This record gives sequence, C-alpha cells and structure tokens, in this order.
Amino acid sequence: MGQTGLRDAVVGDTRLSSINGEKGELIYRGIDIHDLARSSTFEEVAYLLWFDALPSRASLDTFRANLNKRRSLPAKLAAVLRDLPHDGTPMDALRTAVSALGLFDPKVMDMSLEAQVEKALTLTAIFPTILAAYYRISQGLEPVAPDPSLDTAANFLHMFSGKKPDDRAARVLDVALILHADHGMNASTFAALVTASTLSDMYSAITSAIGALKGPLHGGANEGVIHNLLDIGEMENVDGWVTRKLAAHEKIMGFGHAVYKAYDPRATELKRIAKEVGAAAGTTKWVAMTERMEQAVWNAKQLYPNVDLYSASVYYTLGIPTPYFTPVFAISRVAGWTAHVMEQYADNKLMRPRANYVGARGVTYTPLSERKDDIKL
Repeated sequence: MGQTGLRDAVVGDTRLSSINGEKGELIYRGIDIHDLARSSTFEEVAYLLWFDALPSRASLDTFRANLNKRRSLPAKLAAVLRDLPHDGTPMDALRTAVSALGLFDPKVMDMSLEAQVEKALTLTAIFPTILAAYYRISQGLEPVAPDPSLDTAANFLHMFSGKKPDDRAARVLDVALILHADHGMNASTFAALVTASTLSDMYSAITSAIGALKGPLHGGANEGVIHNLLDIGEMENVDGWVTRKLAAHEKIMGFGHAVYKAYDPRATELKRIAKEVGAAAGTTKWVAMTERMEQAVWNAKQLYPNVDLYSASVYYTLGIPTPYFTPVFAISRVAGWTAHVMEQYADNKLMRPRANYVGARGVTYTPLSERKDDIKL
C-alpha cells in the first residue's frame, strides 16, 4: 500500500530537538541530552525549550516562581475531578481536565506570544497537581496542596504521597522528566501540531497530544514493561519468558524504536538512575531483571532498548502506581508539546496532507430498491 505511518516524512522545521537515530544521539536546542540529564533540572530544560537559552540564576528563580504560583487547582476544575469516575484511567482524567481548563481561561483564543507563554506556564505547572489530585480523590483521600518550596518533580511526589520526598527520589524523577521533555516529531507532538495548525487554542492542541500519548505504542509502552516484569516474577524466569514471546512472534514492550537504530541515549541515563534508585530503596530486583531481559532480547534479535524499558523500573521503585507511568511521561512532555505549539503558531501553515487512494473506481450506483440484504452490524 506504499508508505504507511508517515515514516521518514518531514512535516516542518524545528529548532527544539533533534535525533540522530544512526548514532543514538539526542539534543535539545543543540545541547546533548547526557549533559542535560547529569547537570540540569526539568525547570531549566522547559525554559531552554521555550526561550532558546539556558536561564541565568535570576531568570531561573523567576521562572520557578511563575510555575509555582500556577500549580494550585482552580476550584471549578477540582470539582470536575471529583465528579469523574473514580475507576477511570488517569490519562482520561488528565485529558478531560486539560480540555475543561480551557473553558475557564477567558483568554483561551488569545494567540499573542505573551498569552501563549502564560498558557504554557499554566499547563506545565498544573499537570502534576491534576494527576496527584485525581489519584488521591480516587483513593478516597483529600488532595494535597502544592508546596511552593518544591520544584516540579518533588512537588508531584509530595502531592501524590502526602509526604515530602527525599532529595534522591526527587532528583531521580527530575532526571526522568528531563529525558522525556521532547523528542522530535513523535506521534503526540504531531497530533498537537495538527490541531494547532488550524489555529485552534493551545488547550485543544495539548488535549490532542494527551490522546495520542495514551496509546500503548507511544507513552503507554512503559506500563507494558512493568506488566511484563511482574508477569515474569523472578530473575530465573526471564530467559524462558523472552524465548516464548519471541517464538510466538509477540511484541516485547521496551525494545526497538521508529527512529533509533542504535542505543537510545535516554535509556542509557534511565538505566543509570534505575540502579541508583533501586540501591537507595534496598531492592535492585526490577532493574536487574530488566538488564537480564535486555541481554536476552539482544542475544535473540539484536534489538536495542528504548526509553520505556528502564523508565518502568524507575517509576515502580519510586512507588508510582503503574496506571500513572504514562501520566508522569505527560508531566514532562507538556514542556515540549507547548514549545512546539508556540513554534507552530509563530510560522503557521494548515497541515493538510494527501492520502494515496487505493480503493475501487468506476463502481456503478445501485438503487436502494435493487440492493440485496447485507447486514454487517
């Protein structure tokens, strides 16, 4: 049927991030991801993506303050969360809340750069609060207010658990957020840009992105990884499990990538911090099993791991429930989504691709009275 999945199709120019799939390289605004993961913070990375430069100390302090004053849930949005089914998925809750948030913004259709930055700040600040609040409400607990002394990663862990996290746990999550902040023209970013290209509002664009990220072939893959590890159970079962899956031609989540033909640089960093968080928590079982799975898959298929393989054990060891793995991804990626949407608005063209029609031609119309019954429903 010709080209499918838009593989290798270029849909536009960007200055935000670039992937060299052959070499396994990723840069944000020209800076190598390894440097950012080891030296930067999520707030610095969000600033970098939006404003094309790393912030000075004074600019970073102002930026953090601007995020912190936007973290609290508006009362009407909190009411929406309380009315949602408590057994729903957190990604559905996030999608609904972000869509609703646009209704409460009187400047929803203001396309000025100042208004765009304001929306980006609000969305990035409030994602952790929405998810933590929905989790606690669904568990019969009261939401925990954000702490203005904490940054994004630490605030999420605090609001989620009700306890102030230790510095190591907060830093581990902070690095995970850095690694997930942007990644070229991925499916969710493309979904956001298609919506933005119609000159719809930023809330609508980000709602589109959330819907795309929810899918198991995109953000939902890390949930599949931990389900696999729990299914395997013990280290001695890994090799046999991998052999059976491959023999049945079943996909193993966490391996292979549409772009990378080498080791995913984000997986390198996540593997490192997975070992750190495991050692600190007193259990390296999950990361050790993940390494064993990586080796077994490589021996059989020469497939490299992707970002999802080790992020699963990081989140699980931090005590984040499996249904919240993909939402944590969204807490990070909203910085990249909003940066791309602002870039799209700055030089907008309506996205209107063509499809290659491969259906029938010259079919004769049959009047209704002459058609035979063909019930398919």
